[in-house]
Amino acid sequence: MKQRIFVDTNIVLDLLLMRKSFYKSATRLFSLADRKELVICISALTFTTIHYILSKQLGNEKTRSVLTQFKTLVTLLPVDDQIIDLALASDFKDLEDAVQYFCAVSAGITIIVTRDIKDYREVDISVMTAENFLKIYINQQWKK
Repeated sequence: MKQRIFVDTNIVLDLLLMRKSFYKSATRLFSLADRKELVICISALTFTTIHYILSKQLGNEKTRSVLTQFKTLVTLLPVDDQIIDLALASDFKDLEDAVQYFCAVSAGITIIVTRDIKDYREVDISVMTAENFLKIYINQQWKK
């Protein structure tokens, strides 16, 4: 079974907006999904958020085209009543981070990849940057 990871909104935006300092690691991460070596999951919340942000820069038509292609790289996870209830009752300062966390946990995912590690301090799963995940992943593949 391929490893499944949950990728936070900021990493997706690093890829799609080609953010200079973070684009290389985001590209390497998503290329693993493109080659079917890894399953990248994102929440439905992430998908709507990236649409909103991209459409301001690219316009609606171009954004939909980009997202249609991007969707082939990821597995969308639902955000339901239970996830929202857990997020609202949690100690997370940021509701979006709480939703992302409970979305990953409810799907049985044990790794969240994000640039905002500090926002996930008191959690029961691994949280790491794209760079750190890639180092670990490559090291595991080398040992096989």
